[in-house]
Amino acid sequence: MGTRPVKRNVLGVLVDQTTYQQAVDAVVDAARHGRPFALTALAVHGVMTGVLDHEHGARLNSFDLVTPDGQPVRWALNALHRAGLTERVSGPTLTLRVLRAAADEGLPVYLYGSTEQTLDRLALNLQNTLPALKIAGREASKFRTARLGEDREIADRITASGARIVLVGLGCPRQEIFVHAMRPLLPMPLLAIGAAFDFHAGILRRPPKWIRRYGLEWLSRLASEPGRLWRRYLTLNPHYLLLVAAQKAGLTRPAPPPPSTNRQAAFPV
Repeated sequence: MGTRPVKRNVLGVLVDQTTYQQAVDAVVDAARHGRPFALTALAVHGVMTGVLDHEHGARLNSFDLVTPDGQPVRWALNALHRAGLTERVSGPTLTLRVLRAAADEGLPVYLYGSTEQTLDRLALNLQNTLPALKIAGREASKFRTARLGEDREIADRITASGARIVLVGLGCPRQEIFVHAMRPLLPMPLLAIGAAFDFHAGILRRPPKWIRRYGLEWLSRLASEPGRLWRRYLTLNPHYLLLVAAQKAGLTRPAPPPPSTNRQAAFPV
């Protein structure tokens, strides 16, 4: 597998100093060996959710791999820890690279989350783009909390499908809570990949590369969904930058909460 990623403290959330290739290798290795594995790709919103909610921060710190999805998270790794990362590891791009590897390796995937309409479009696009990819099953979000015993029912459906990798698109932080709850029940990687379903289904369009390179993708998202996203970007982003500057200056030393091993009974499905 090569060099393993190193976890770094960003405001108390442990983010991996990793590359696309390292992340893909880690996922494929876990899939090959039938090993539980939890991954999430965090932008500023995801990191700040862990900062502001200690319990959720402990969940995030239990993940096997946390990639720097947003450019500001990559910048923080470089500024705080001299990581020397030249690119972020974004959810949509990582998803496509994992799917290509899964197609090459013959590893079936399971799609969990979003709506039936989105999953229909996503599956069609993936079959056209990656004809060798095996989609073992798909399941739309119920947009509610799991019933007692439903976690085992979901795990049984996924296992019976023959899937070796699960992609979870429930939105942050619902998807991370789901992955944390389901990880002990599934001998395979679970990837919380956020808006990747919408991007690869063609529902959302990614902005030009130069916008992504300079960390302005949030502005494009805000312009497309101002009513839903204005609070996230216009309040959390400045808060994040202020906290990173304080950590860099040594004014604060945020202690990462210990990784959570407690599975909560109620989680989103």
